[in-house]
Amino acid sequence: MSDSIHTHHKPHADHDHDHDHDHDHDHDHDHDHDHDHGKKDQHAGHGHGCCTAAEAPSVIKLSAAPTAGARLSSFRIEAMDCPTEQTLIQNKLGKLAGVQQLEFNLINRVLGVTHDLPSTEPIIAAIKSLGMQADPLESDTDAGPVTPPAKKHWWPLAVAGVGALAAEVLHFTDAAPAWVIALVALVSILSGGLTTYKKGWIALKNLNLNINALMSIAVTGAVLIGQWPEAAMVMFLFTVAELIEAKSLDRARNAIGGLMQMAPDKATVQQPDGSWRELEVKDVELGAIVRVRPGERIGLDGEVVSGSSTIDQAPITGESLPIEKTVGDKIFAGTINQAGSLEYRVTAAASNSTLARIIHAVEQAQGARAPTQRFVDSFAKIYTPVVFIFALAVAVIPPLFMGGVWFDWIYRALVLLVVACPCALVISTPVTIVSGLAAAARKGILVKGGVYLESGHKLDFLALDKTGTITHGKPVQTDYLPLDPLMTESAVLLAASLASRSDHPVSLAVANAAVDKNLALRPVDNFTALAGRGVRGEIDGKLYHLGNHRLVEELNLCSPALEEKLFALEEQGKTVILLCDSSGPLALFAVADTVKESSREAIRELHELGIKTLMLTGDNPHTASAIAAQVGIDQARGNLLPDDKLKAIEALYAQGHHVGMVGDGINDAPALARAEIGFAMAAAGTDTAIETADVALMDDDLRKIPAFIRLSRQTSSILKQNIALALVIKGIFLAVTFLGLATMWMAVFADMGVSLLVVFNGLRLLRK
Repeated sequence: MSDSIHTHHKPHADHDHDHDHDHDHDHDHDHDHDHDHGKKDQHAGHGHGCCTAAEAPSVIKLSAAPTAGARLSSFRIEAMDCPTEQTLIQNKLGKLAGVQQLEFNLINRVLGVTHDLPSTEPIIAAIKSLGMQADPLESDTDAGPVTPPAKKHWWPLAVAGVGALAAEVLHFTDAAPAWVIALVALVSILSGGLTTYKKGWIALKNLNLNINALMSIAVTGAVLIGQWPEAAMVMFLFTVAELIEAKSLDRARNAIGGLMQMAPDKATVQQPDGSWRELEVKDVELGAIVRVRPGERIGLDGEVVSGSSTIDQAPITGESLPIEKTVGDKIFAGTINQAGSLEYRVTAAASNSTLARIIHAVEQAQGARAPTQRFVDSFAKIYTPVVFIFALAVAVIPPLFMGGVWFDWIYRALVLLVVACPCALVISTPVTIVSGLAAAARKGILVKGGVYLESGHKLDFLALDKTGTITHGKPVQTDYLPLDPLMTESAVLLAASLASRSDHPVSLAVANAAVDKNLALRPVDNFTALAGRGVRGEIDGKLYHLGNHRLVEELNLCSPALEEKLFALEEQGKTVILLCDSSGPLALFAVADTVKESSREAIRELHELGIKTLMLTGDNPHTASAIAAQVGIDQARGNLLPDDKLKAIEALYAQGHHVGMVGDGINDAPALARAEIGFAMAAAGTDTAIETADVALMDDDLRKIPAFIRLSRQTSSILKQNIALALVIKGIFLAVTFLGLATMWMAVFADMGVSLLVVFNGLRLLRK
């Protein structure tokens, strides 16, 4: 497979992210790219929970360029699972001399530090000062699935709940002296809130106003003005809400983690002496022969060498029906062998299987922050300090200058602090995006970043390649017409010899027709592929061309009589190629491709979604029109070179359209790169498509594109709902607080209630 795509396509996981691709995007998609999130071997993740007041991309560069002696050290930090901790660590390590870059993988709770320090001790000590433990990892490969943290005891929370309730009842009924109520409340606060206080103190020391800091200030303030029962109830409700939120957010985390469990840990591998032995999949070498029994999951990517079976590929490609596999067919790790016994040769190491690359791509995708997320984080960064200063003003100005009662206004200020925390706002976007990415992965749609999942709803025009996208891409020769009566037989042989050197589907059809007749092909010298035109080469010292109408015109060998013959065949939707020597055309071959049934359905669904369609093909315009008519495509253009496809996309942008492009990820590279979203077909069958496309369809079913657009629209709708919900409820409560009608525990209900509401709303995307 050609590597030329890398020179054109958008920078992705395995590219150097500092370079710009050849074609600048002038639409709003381009500046949504926050792709500076690490190269292919760097784990990027995205945090889900907690409240943050700062933007938190997955890779943070602290110096212009790493020094010659710089190295990457990885640490597992169990306490680092949301942007709150990330911000603290970033601020702390940012001040440490010698630290050049930080890479956060919040999914796996792994921190990568690029540094030139003699040892990692200063890094571990700095993280310890934040109340977290950093365990060094041997290598990045250790950063696999997370082991859940040790189970916490439930009884301190129970004591806190009973104590808070008792303090409220005693205060309400006046059944005990004030010091007893204070003591009961204090026991409740210390049982349930020590962790919050500890985190809050660390945040304040580091000048970070996160949720723990705001809650600690509010509870302490309530205690200082004698509101003991309320302080206890606030701390208890906050702790319970945090617990529920963590459990809810684990669902989004586990949706990704579930992918990791698809591949088995062990495989039955043939030994040099011919015996079979069970080995860990990570220890199986390339080229090893593995046996898989009926009902077993396949452990590694490979190629079948003996046996035949049906395989459920739904975990990888999203295909609902099992696929027949026999000798020579590709199989994928994580899929399920249903019927027969198979033996296959391993073609990719466990760490580089299609499944592993999907998991890695999803992790990377969570590191690339969607536009809404970046807006929300930037908003929170300004919003939190402003609210804190406003609360301070509410506490001080009315008593000093307006004759207000100190107690009342301090209390209102504390309620305001609790209500105003941007927790719900900050959580709403990552949970929704992660849920959307996981839902897409389950359908066999691999989305390379939140930016694409979010911008997919804007698409109103879709450009499609023809061969292999709309059609099966396996054309067969239908007609042969000799144009030189002296070369009836030899023309077939010459054409097949040239065609056999090309991997273009039309050439292969001509070559296969000759193979079926058992013709012995001739050697070809000085073979050259002519992009978008055909091929040329020397046979027995004579130069021949085999190509399309455009090539014949460029060689000045066309004639009205020939054009008439071409036109008649092209009208039938056939692709015509001609064999020529220097004297003129020698023979004409017609080839036809068959349309996939799924293409008709996909185009119909796209039209129902209000999306216009355009087919861009290197094939002749008559064939393009015939195929477009068969599947119901709005417009079709033929005889296009890769640059012409690019210009067609540019023209649609000039008309104000939001354009997607579907292709095979190789010859459509410039157009895929220029499109707002590039869709690669049959990514499970190719090595580079996962890395090169914005959205990779894991099988070649075009119906996945309408499914992606529907998911994108749902994601966009939920994001808007969540932001509106968070801001409206906060606005109402801020007004109620200012009027003195809200209590602190009501404020906690409002803040945490909205947080849970947006989390559950975001998780709706995970429903089957």
